[in-house]
Amino acid sequence: MQLKDPSKAIAVNWAEYESPETRYCPAGVYEILDDASSGGKRLQINAQNCVHCKTCDIKDPTQNINWVVPQGGGGPNYPNM
Repeated sequence: MQLKDPSKAIAVNWAEYESPETRYCPAGVYEILDDASSGGKRLQINAQNCVHCKTCDIKDPTQNINWVVPQGGGGPNYPNM
């Protein structure tokens, strides 16, 4: 996943909606942390948690998250489905 405009994560999503990406992502990929250097907040993306559901690409209110196919292009492998 990539942010089209990283500044929107705090300026819009946090300020107006309290970062809905931290709630709609089923894998906890998005996390808001205190930023000691600026005294504010920052968005941390834990990409290793991603289950490739693409919810973030669909539900982000500013359409700022661009979900891309993971390296290798294979996507998730669910053998029991």
